[in-house]
Amino acid sequence: MTIWLTELIEQFGYLAIIFLITLENIFPPIPSEAVLTLGGFLTTRTSLTLVGTIVSSTLGSVIGAIVLFSISRKLTIYRLEKLLNTKLFKLLGFKKEDAQKSINWFNKYGVGAIFYGRCIPVIRSLISIPAGIAHTSWKKFLVLTTLGSFLWNLILIGLGAYMGQKWHIVVKIFDDYTLIIIIIAIIILAYFCYKWYHTRLRR
Repeated sequence: MTIWLTELIEQFGYLAIIFLITLENIFPPIPSEAVLTLGGFLTTRTSLTLVGTIVSSTLGSVIGAIVLFSISRKLTIYRLEKLLNTKLFKLLGFKKEDAQKSINWFNKYGVGAIFYGRCIPVIRSLISIPAGIAHTSWKKFLVLTTLGSFLWNLILIGLGAYMGQKWHIVVKIFDDYTLIIIIIAIIILAYFCYKWYHTRLRR
């Protein structure tokens, strides 16, 4: 994969970076850590510049985020309420009113997660979905997404340029970090399922 990515970026330059990061944000078959750190390394041996690589990767991040955000915005409160009102979700303990409650919670506490979520592997690609469902304003979404993506891209590209030919070490570190995030998420989910189950039993 490294050879393919290198040839693609060397041949198409910033357009390849925009394409790969856009694709990663919609459906992440290629981790952004690999593209960004490799891009940073290539700035030391090709005509690519740090500024150009950071700008093009941030543009790709925003384009990909806009696609998911736009799709998620079509999932209206009414559609959510209909979904939660089905037998399956009722059996799981959900109520029709939970849709509005979840949107209100995101509007109150979760908007900042758009910025921070852009700096967390895996989460960075998915954070656009709850933001879209909650109908976060376009202006707020674009500003927070751009700033969060810029920070993430700046760090990864900078590390790639600094590490040089050892850029793949950075990818390995972030792969381990991603695994830890997933494990923590599973533990938290299992805990809340456990609490929910016992609450239902007491009722």
